[in-house]
Amino acid sequence: QVQLVESGGGLVQPGGSLRLSCAASGSIFRIYDMAWYRQAPGKQRDLVAGIISGGSTNYAASLKGRFTISRDNAKNTVYLQMNSLKPEDTAVYYCNARAQITPQSHLADYWGQGTQVTVSS
Repeated sequence: QVQLVESGGGLVQPGGSLRLSCAASGSIFRIYDMAWYRQAPGKQRDLVAGIISGGSTNYAASLKGRFTISRDNAKNTVYLQMNSLKPEDTAVYYCNARAQITPQSHLADYWGQGTQVTVSS
């Protein structure tokens, strides 16, 4: 199995920045896509940004320019740099990884437990 542990969330004032990290561990053969999602109270979980192993990225259109996703393949870690934060960015942020645990296994999706980001003055 693959475990994902997020860190870096917290309370920040509007206009501030946070950097989230998500480290994958466990029985991992290969990680393909990694991504960040977020879920605000009463709303569905939405994609924030994704990154493939080769480094290509995609973003939710409304967030591009403020958020930057990156990854360190050697550390099985994905990051999310969030700048110019707004109150509407308040949500639980979840890390996602699509991985194989053996060369013969199917790709499976794994999720972290989530980290709270609150943007408020």
